[in-house]
Amino acid sequence: MLTVEKKKKYTADDYMMLEEGAPFQLINNELIMSPSPLIIHQLILGEFYDALKTYVKQQENQGLIVLPPMDIRLDANNIYQPDLIYIAKDRIAEIVKDRIEGAPDLVLEILSPSTAYYDLRQKKNIYEKYGVKEYIVVDPTEQSAELYVLKDGIYQMHQKTQNNEQLSSVLLQGFSIDLSKLFQ
Repeated sequence: MLTVEKKKKYTADDYMMLEEGAPFQLINNELIMSPSPLIIHQLILGEFYDALKTYVKQQENQGLIVLPPMDIRLDANNIYQPDLIYIAKDRIAEIVKDRIEGAPDLVLEILSPSTAYYDLRQKKNIYEKYGVKEYIVVDPTEQSAELYVLKDGIYQMHQKTQNNEQLSSVLLQGFSIDLSKLFQ
């Protein structure tokens, strides 16, 4: 097992030596530890998952939805555990091995005090670099969400919504969620 204090830069090989379930992500060669999420975080995640699962079932098993903790390995320096992962049906065989190796089609991150900086800056930049087509960031404090769409290799904010508005996916035609359900 890896002792975290011994190194300043870490790799995917180091990360894989951690105990299963360890509360770390590998972000730009740093092991970032975070405490378990707040209750509001988990309630938002549950509501979003339920809505997306219902949509996917109506689309005749259109893709795979994965909840945390699940690693996505983007490169040797970045292994993340997003709050929710969606992979289109035609890409599952390509990137799903024992773990997910490559960019999912959609990633949801729910901001927490301990991870907001990484979600909004470093992880967002890496998701963009590796081609996550749609990136959704939910802010429980502001009761808002931002939806970024990858266009020509660069994220563009497609939609910013508040508590009583609908967040509508571009990638998943017909999928939308009323934010007031997330922030009950």
